[in-house]
Amino acid sequence: MIYKFAAFRLTTHLKNIKMKKQIITFIVATTFISAAILSSCNSATQKEEAAQDRVDDAREELSDARKAATAEEWKAFKDESELKIKDNEIRIAELKTKIKKSGNELDAVYEQKINNLEQKNKALQAKIDAYGNDLSSDWESFKREFNHDMDEFGNAFKDLTVNNKK
Repeated sequence: MIYKFAAFRLTTHLKNIKMKKQIITFIVATTFISAAILSSCNSATQKEEAAQDRVDDAREELSDARKAATAEEWKAFKDESELKIKDNEIRIAELKTKIKKSGNELDAVYEQKINNLEQKNKALQAKIDAYGNDLSSDWESFKREFNHDMDEFGNAFKDLTVNNKK
C-alpha cells in the first residue's frame, strides 16, 4: 500500500510539474506575444511620427523654395512693370504737349481722355507699390490681374492715338 501511495504521489507530483510547466509556458508565451504586439504598435507609432516629420520638412523646404522663386519673379515683374509705367508717363506727357500745340476744338475731349489715362497709370503704380509679396497673397492672381490692367491701359492708349490721328 505504501508502494501504491508512493506511486500515486509520484504521478500526482509529475502531473503537478507538467501542469506547472504548461502554466509557465503559457505565461511566457503570452508575455512574449504581448511584448511583440506592444513593441510593434509602438514601432508603428514611431514610424508614423517619423514619416510625418519628413512630410513636414519637405513641405517647409518646398515653401522656402517657392518663397525664393516668387521673390525673384516678383522683383523681375516689378522692375518690368515700373519701366512700362514710366514709359506710359513719358507718352502721356508727349500727348499733353502735342495737344497744347495743336489748338483743335477737340482738345478738351482729348485732354480729358489723357487725364483718365494718367489716372489709370497712377493707379497701376499704386497697385504695384501696395502689393506685398508674401505667402498669404495670391501672386499668380495678382500677376494675371495686373497684366490684364496693363493690357487694357495699352488698348485705351492705342484707341486714343488712333482717334487723335483722325
